[in-house]
Amino acid sequence: MKKRFTHTLMASLLLASASGAALANNDKTVVLVHGAFADGCSWNRVISDLQRQHTDVIAVQLPLTSLQDDVAATRRAIARAQGDVVLVGHSWGGTVISEAGNDARVKSLVYVAAFAPDSGQSTADLANSFPAPPGSAGIAKTADGFLYLPGKSVRQDFAPDIQAAEQNTLVATQGPIRAEAFAEKVTHAAWHDKPSWYVVSKNDRMINPDLERAMAKAIDAKTSEVAASHVSMVSHPEEIARVIEQAVK
Repeated sequence: MKKRFTHTLMASLLLASASGAALANNDKTVVLVHGAFADGCSWNRVISDLQRQHTDVIAVQLPLTSLQDDVAATRRAIARAQGDVVLVGHSWGGTVISEAGNDARVKSLVYVAAFAPDSGQSTADLANSFPAPPGSAGIAKTADGFLYLPGKSVRQDFAPDIQAAEQNTLVATQGPIRAEAFAEKVTHAAWHDKPSWYVVSKNDRMINPDLERAMAKAIDAKTSEVAASHVSMVSHPEEIARVIEQAVK
């Protein structure tokens, strides 16, 4: 009887310890912000990795109609989140989190092959400060002023390092962005006040990798590099999730 009681007690303690470890990450929520020419599903693999670590996650669905509208959508996600927030942005999403990250509940920022404009600076200002990447030539525009990527551009420049089926899904689900959004300026860049991480995509054909390195240095981010295309969160989700977990912890 005594032996059985001891085993039961040990099992209970182990279960409590495991539950405590799971709850440890639940005092923070990771809010993921996608970029232009994408939607929240671009984070699917990263979401799975984070959830396996018992981390709460919300993926924002941006309207991509203006910086103001996208920041508002991100703020709604922050308001829904449990506890403190780690705000993660890919590409255009980096501009969005630079503004939305001023929310008091946001404790850290993670930029994934993302723009990181300064206060009073726009995405276009940054993009024009370095030589244009190859993929910029493939961007198309609708009659009402929205930018999108034709299938060839997605496969050749946006996401050349993923399977054809995944490329086709990105083509079908991409979110066109209003061209004028790239000229909208950030009022106050949150990275001045919050610790930041940056993951450079070394094989990026949509944002000049040297510009990514320069932005990472400018915001004093903890920087790492991955041998990936622009969509590193799709082709290298484990590496991206690890960086996000560092920000969570």
